Amino acid sequence: MNGSANINGRANVEQALARLNFKPRELEPGHVWLAGAGPGDPGCLTLEVLAALGQCDALVYDALVSPDVVAVAQGAELFYAGKRGGQPSMKQDDINALLVRLAREGRRVMRLKGGDPYIFGRGGEEALALAGEKIPFRVLSGLTSGLSALAATGIPATMRGINKAVILATGHAAGTDDDIDWAAIARTGQPVVVYMGMANLPVIAAKLIEGGLAPSTPAAVIVAATTPQERIVVAMLATIADEAAAAGLASPALIVVGGIVAMRAALAGGA
Repeated sequence: MNGSANINGRANVEQALARLNFKPRELEPGHVWLAGAGPGDPGCLTLEVLAALGQCDALVYDALVSPDVVAVAQGAELFYAGKRGGQPSMKQDDINALLVRLAREGRRVMRLKGGDPYIFGRGGEEALALAGEKIPFRVLSGLTSGLSALAATGIPATMRGINKAVILATGHAAGTDDDIDWAAIARTGQPVVVYMGMANLPVIAAKLIEGGLAPSTPAAVIVAATTPQERIVVAMLATIADEAAAAGLASPALIVVGGIVAMRAALAGGA
């Protein structure tokens, strides 16, 4: 019975795709497509990104891209760029130069990042480098981890009566001269989703409290969202750094602070 159901399910998916009449654009020689692979689960790939993986002959990919997704680019030459906080990775200038070189060699180039290439993915920098060298390029959006990770763990990014905005911020420079104004973010009273902030979580939490957020504000740390390794710790803002450390959570992770986090308990039990 289960085998029959699986076969019928696959047939239904194939029929649905046929009805959609999706016609992917051609990835031409000498072109570069900057694409997002989403938060981790291959099911989060867009059809355009999936089609591009089947066409490229050179794939430059980041550490956060699932091996299952990389494997779709069968026959493509693979170039690992790293790009994970605190881990060895190519310098951005070297990545830019690699994309230009591959394009000038007449390759069909795909630059694949986790999440969305234009949301803290340096896709804009790579697009500028390609534009400056007159290399044709296209951007294929992906589900940004900052929103899809919330959905995957039962936290609505917006909720009537709780918030009217969501702030996406980077915590990479917390505590340095290049830091953002956490007090200004706190004063908005709106939830904040922090990328690349795990190493600086104690600093970020302290600065948000100093800026006016209540120590009891709900907060969460989400690791490896949408994958089998997904983990989440929910606590008060005042204790989230200690509780995440006690649970052994480490990068890559997202930090969520605000009233929307409390909705997770209320929504528990959903499918």
